[in-house]
Amino acid sequence: MGAGAWPPQQHMITFDTAYMITAFATMVVIIDPFAIGPMFLALTPGMTARQRRRIAWRSVFIAGLLLLVFAAFGEAVLGFIGISMPAFRVAGGILLFLTALDMLFDRRTKRREGQAEADDDHDDPSVFPLAIPLIAGPGSIASVILLTGEKPGIEGLVTVMTITFGVLIIMGLTMQASGYLERVLGKVGINVITRLLGMLLAALSVQFVLDGLSAFGFAPGPG
Repeated sequence: MGAGAWPPQQHMITFDTAYMITAFATMVVIIDPFAIGPMFLALTPGMTARQRRRIAWRSVFIAGLLLLVFAAFGEAVLGFIGISMPAFRVAGGILLFLTALDMLFDRRTKRREGQAEADDDHDDPSVFPLAIPLIAGPGSIASVILLTGEKPGIEGLVTVMTITFGVLIIMGLTMQASGYLERVLGKVGINVITRLLGMLLAALSVQFVLDGLSAFGFAPGPG
């Protein structure tokens, strides 16, 4: 009699473990929260711990909001304004390359010399390049679109965004702890890392551009 009432309740809540593991692994690899520390230091030279904390969480919040929009509406957002994902990747790569030049030639540090410790939003990197395109770049935007597409509906959206927000919180904590790294490395160490990361960032930006161009058939052939 009452035995038939139990099985339907078992099917009310289901967790697709394989899907969750795939989504988590994808977002961790794409966003890479553990590698942001030195980059964050290079983008915030001479700032106080309070300023860095505010910039870190502001960039995480903006990136999370942007990824939520793309996860919910997908390619329709870009399509509405007539922008393809490859075009977005090329534009992000070019902007990222300009930031890499600033890091390589120490322009960002020189702009901060002689400035007071008062709040200064003119050179605030929280929106660009931290939130866009380092955190919510073409790779992470494409990832949330593809992952939510694998499981359409509210279940896929909630799963992907819960995992994404978790990764972003780790990212924020990593950026907050970057001050300890600065004290260990010192000014010379930070300058060396800034230029090294500038080179890596330049290479990453070129890869973004090449990936975007390849979608248009401009990829160079082998030989």
